[in-house]
Amino acid sequence: MTIQWFPGHMAKARREVSEKIKYVDIVFELIDARLPLSSRNPMMDQIVQQKPRLILLNKGDLADREQNQKWQQYFQEKGYHTLIINAQQNKGVNKIVLEAKKALKEKIDRERSKGVKPRAIRAMCIGIPNVGKSTLMNRLVGKKIAQTGNKPGVTKGQQWLRSGTDLELLDTPGILWPKFEDQEIGKKLALTGAIKDQLLHLDDLAIYGLTFFSHFYPERLVERYKLTQEQTFLPGAELLMLISEKRGFRDDYDRASEMIIQEIRSSKLGPYTLDRWEELGVTENEN
Repeated sequence: MTIQWFPGHMAKARREVSEKIKYVDIVFELIDARLPLSSRNPMMDQIVQQKPRLILLNKGDLADREQNQKWQQYFQEKGYHTLIINAQQNKGVNKIVLEAKKALKEKIDRERSKGVKPRAIRAMCIGIPNVGKSTLMNRLVGKKIAQTGNKPGVTKGQQWLRSGTDLELLDTPGILWPKFEDQEIGKKLALTGAIKDQLLHLDDLAIYGLTFFSHFYPERLVERYKLTQEQTFLPGAELLMLISEKRGFRDDYDRASEMIIQEIRSSKLGPYTLDRWEELGVTENEN
């Protein structure tokens, strides 16, 4: 299963981000807590360069809590200010401005010493599709200004949004990168909904998801699909056929695959993290 998705509006957005980065004080990089590395666009490092950055691990409630703490520590050790948030439920959002001020403390102190009157922090929010940027923007602004949707590619333009007196936000569309060198990253993004389902082979994706859960969270499969512990060790394709039969889909593996994918995305199988902190050494060497 080869996965690629780089619509024209993403190429345009990338150019606009490069042009407008000079107007902001700090970058809010929104990533999916379920895949803290795979949901980071490697092109953004070239664009953002030395701008202060606040990494926001969104959808933290959908991710493995222990993994969340490990990844937050990882980013902090890299020198980034980091928060775990849930924009949908407005958890942790009220800490963002304070954390941004911490990240910009030297700049703010320097300007204050020169007698420069304090102004609102100007921030740019970047991230891949369907990571929750528009929802976060609406939470910060306090009303529905940014368009939202539980599908990738909803936001296609850039807009400035005002958040009280302390923050001005430049929203941007979700931007993927032109080519996934590692197709494993493509599968992870697809499983969490960052890529349009119409571009995917859902049976392959369901098998990928089932194989992951059988390895890291087999007890979830036992509970959700009424399997035995031994059955969780079956190859992914056999698991798909077994669950299809148990759910009454018979040989309709497309319907069964769609059901499994949606149940994974909606946390019917519980919180999970696809990028495993314990595999970090392997991941970093491969990238």
